[in-house]
Amino acid sequence: MVLRMDTAQASGLDGEGTALFHRSMPFTERLGVEVLQHSRELVVARLAHDESLCTLGGVLHGGALMSLADSTAAVCAFLNLPEGAQGTSTIESKTNFLRAVREGYATATARPLHAGGRVIVVETEIHDDERRLIAKVTQSQAVLRS
Repeated sequence: MVLRMDTAQASGLDGEGTALFHRSMPFTERLGVEVLQHSRELVVARLAHDESLCTLGGVLHGGALMSLADSTAAVCAFLNLPEGAQGTSTIESKTNFLRAVREGYATATARPLHAGGRVIVVETEIHDDERRLIAKVTQSQAVLRS
């Protein structure tokens, strides 16, 4: 375990953030999502291009990109929960796809736009390795209370 964390740190990965994603959303582990940074102000995660996640022609599937965006936004919302809240749940998501990912990584960057008592709104951008905008996602997360 220590060796894994050292390897993650050496590669610029956020081992604690990746563990949070995988623990709270096991699907992200299956997808291979890696976290680069996580804080209340900014969550950055990436997904490697892999043929098993592609459509015909080797294009990373839009569903894989949306899963990356949804998961990154969910953690951003979770980190911005008001006191006494138990969690979040996506209630609305709007995605604009602008280009395809055919190699490398898709990197999602999520920032809170509004952190209210009932709803948290997060904006997520996905870029490729050339820093070109792949998709823009605006998402609303319901604040869950017991």
